[in-house]
Amino acid sequence: MTKEEIKAIYQLPLLELISRASEVHRRYHNPAEVQMSSLLSIKTGGCPEDCAYCPQAARYHTEIKIHKLMEKEDVVEFAKKAMENGASRVCLGAAWREVRNNRDFDKVLQMVKEISELGMEVCATLGMLTEEQAKKLAGAGLYAYNHNLDTSEEFYDKIITTRKFNDRINTLKNARKAGLTICSGGIIGMGESEDDRIGMLYTLSLLKPAPESVPINTLVAVKGTPLENAPPVPVWDLVRMIATTRIVLPTSMVRLSAGRNSLSTEAQALCFIAGANSIFLGDKLLTTPNPCEHEDMELFKVLGIKPMAPYAKHPEKKKSGINA
Repeated sequence: MTKEEIKAIYQLPLLELISRASEVHRRYHNPAEVQMSSLLSIKTGGCPEDCAYCPQAARYHTEIKIHKLMEKEDVVEFAKKAMENGASRVCLGAAWREVRNNRDFDKVLQMVKEISELGMEVCATLGMLTEEQAKKLAGAGLYAYNHNLDTSEEFYDKIITTRKFNDRINTLKNARKAGLTICSGGIIGMGESEDDRIGMLYTLSLLKPAPESVPINTLVAVKGTPLENAPPVPVWDLVRMIATTRIVLPTSMVRLSAGRNSLSTEAQALCFIAGANSIFLGDKLLTTPNPCEHEDMELFKVLGIKPMAPYAKHPEKKKSGINA
């Protein structure tokens, strides 16, 4: 699609947009299933980047406590508990600018290997990485690499100056070359324009193949960051963004991500109707609040939704015995 075509979709009357998105969603996905993922910060704080939204940046004075890389045994135990609670994917996040070839990276490779052997999809978000590093992660059993675009190329340097937009694209290309699936989306509520939201979706649509997973985050304004006084995102903007993403990227998993803690049951239901089919479990997303697991289970019960099984979308994994 062109930017103009995406804009025409985004600007549809909301009920018409939701209706169209729901039709597309049902064509490509089971609307009664939602993938449940669990996100763990395996190394917290002290990041040299200046992402205006992030409390883990070393230069900002936030209440985040810096923690060195977690021990492998603790991370694997977290994954086991997440699996018991219904999660089919675990995402490991480290507050690094880029992956370095050192003992910490070797530890991450071991974490990935052992969690993958549990039969779970393993995703990692570790910052920029080379093609060789991506191949090592793939060899350890990593299924997906997360590297969000965050926003449009035009607005990017208003939010981040310590790296370029093309650095993001190159990391995604390196992950793809290594055979990894791609998880990439963005954040709304950072002061971007409607055109910036459309521009981000346009860039994602140019990636071939399209990202298998697209997180849509709403800004969680954290005290001490440059965006601490940003106004809340209207729920209608989020639903509109979810629906547009579903139409533009019909085969992708659309993840209702950060900011969900502030949504009502009704608002989340609208997001699922509009095409969201993945959420994060647990009371924390890296460092920001998230609904408790029992709240999500109650929500699923009310809506008649069931958790998606590991690798349900990827039958070749089952054939290999990973999900045996």
